[in-house]
Amino acid sequence: MFYDRQDIVALISSRICHDLISPLGAISNGIELLEMAGLAKGPEMELISQSITNANSKIRFFRVAYGNAPRGTTLDRSEINSVLEDYFQGGRVSAKWHSEIKAQRTDIKLIFLAIQCVETALPYGGVIDVSLVGKEWVIRAENPKLKITQEHWALLEGQDIGGELLASQVQFGMLAMLCEWRKPALSLTRQENLIEIRL
Repeated sequence: MFYDRQDIVALISSRICHDLISPLGAISNGIELLEMAGLAKGPEMELISQSITNANSKIRFFRVAYGNAPRGTTLDRSEINSVLEDYFQGGRVSAKWHSEIKAQRTDIKLIFLAIQCVETALPYGGVIDVSLVGKEWVIRAENPKLKITQEHWALLEGQDIGGELLASQVQFGMLAMLCEWRKPALSLTRQENLIEIRL
């Protein structure tokens, strides 16, 4: 069976996330058993527990953003907020989901990638707002100290940046690729204190 490049990337991502969830879950269960036995005490065990929690939250987010998104499947607001709250927990950035409707997984995939893009512009922290305006999803952040790297955002405007992306910037390449033939097309607003993506 033939899969295009988008399908292959999504399936690989889903496979990696799926295979990592099980061992992380096993470690979490092991820590719980140690706690029940009174053995999981001290800063070392607390650090391990926090690290496992952080890893699980990242994988949950990456599974939605980079994994397979079967057409017709949806997520409700509580599920989406749970993923976002876990992903940003303890950080300077947070994301607020303002729509009440169940959203298509195909849309959420793009929105999560857009959230990661906007996150890079908020090194000093801030709030990323996600709302549905008419039929468009709007991902928006305002901050007097935005940091916008021109070549990354140029990808979303359909420009050839003439270089290679780093792994930490892959969300820009993925979002640009997935929106290449999308109707309506992605639109981007960049100002000194505002960044907004419409999908």
